[in-house]
Amino acid sequence: MATVSRVTSTSLDDARAALRQRQGAGARYDAEGAPHTELAWARTGTAYFARKLGELGAAELDGPSLLPGWNRRALIAHVGYNARALTRLCEWARTGFESPMYESTQQRDAEIANGATLPDRALVNLFKHSEVHLNVEWRDLPDQAWDAPVRTAQGRTVPARETAWMRTREVWVHTVDLATGATFRDFPPELLNRLATDVVGLWQRRDEQPDLTLEPTDHGEPIVIGAGTAATVTGRLADLTQWLTGRGTRGLHTTDNTGTTSNTAQTLPILPRWI
Repeated sequence: MATVSRVTSTSLDDARAALRQRQGAGARYDAEGAPHTELAWARTGTAYFARKLGELGAAELDGPSLLPGWNRRALIAHVGYNARALTRLCEWARTGFESPMYESTQQRDAEIANGATLPDRALVNLFKHSEVHLNVEWRDLPDQAWDAPVRTAQGRTVPARETAWMRTREVWVHTVDLATGATFRDFPPELLNRLATDVVGLWQRRDEQPDLTLEPTDHGEPIVIGAGTAATVTGRLADLTQWLTGRGTRGLHTTDNTGTTSNTAQTLPILPRWI
């Protein structure tokens, strides 16, 4: 019978130390105080997006995405320019000179519209090059810069470490929006938990909480939103998170406060928008 070796945190630390020794003094690494979990999610999600993007032929770039009114070209341009916008926030944190994500909503929208008209190779390269630039900025951020305050496009002041989560959210969810077969069921459970928490937290800040309880059947604990008494929605964590982000209702069951259960989309509560 084959034996399975257990990977411990100590062995991982030793492996990282050995890798750094092989790579030499010129290699770049994330600062000790960087948000390592979120950075790993962002980089894995970027690879996920790149793989699904690579499955598209030239003619398919003109096809619709899952975002109403956006074709795939607009979505790819958005993901590329989002990396550039987050790079500006990292530069702000590193230098202390204000560098907002966008000059205005109009500038952001025009940038995406223009990007969607790029030739095929230029559009794909926009995604690739902007991702590399963002990674360089993350690698170069010293410990103290990760907690420097920056401002999001929505006007919220957050520490620069938030950029790693913002990018995580962007690449994973928009990979599904590419409409190439990616689903929320591909996401790690820990990431799904964080996404669900992100959605609920945004509703709380806007004082737009619906009244319901989410009961995952596979991972995690129930999530109580508002009073949590009007309805209970049950399903896999991936399907619940997909619904919370406004991207489908498959696999969900609703039980209202009378005890009546239904598996039709029409009986699900109406949710506020996410972002």
